[in-house]
Amino acid sequence: MASVIVRGGVTGFAQEIEAGRHRLVADEPGEAGGTDAGASPYDLLLAALGACTSMTISMYARRKQWPLERVTVRLQHAKIHAQDCAECETKEGMLDRIEREISLTGPLSAEQRERLLEIANRCPVHRTLVSEIDIRTRLV
Repeated sequence: MASVIVRGGVTGFAQEIEAGRHRLVADEPGEAGGTDAGASPYDLLLAALGACTSMTISMYARRKQWPLERVTVRLQHAKIHAQDCAECETKEGMLDRIEREISLTGPLSAEQRERLLEIANRCPVHRTLVSEIDIRTRLV
């Protein structure tokens, strides 16, 4: 199991993130009380989904030797009223909505493009986000 370590002080929102040998910074924008020193937690969540989506699509196209040249994934997150979502199970309160737009560059057929759209929903991060998640928290 991969380990990520996040450290932060108590005077603001800025956080130092260690993911293996990589270092990142998370923060909140100024209008939310942060110093905008890094991406927000939701930006990082969207980045994880976007990166996984692009990697999964690219890997599949390489295996099939399809003429995919570039993948661009644009994501947005919002809180919406559950009653405004006809296809959602939850009907009361608020829920999270992620809008994901995928642009595929290259001379792909309509069938290849459609298949790559299906493959996008198989990326591991997408599957995690739409599954039941069991987060166990303890003090150490």
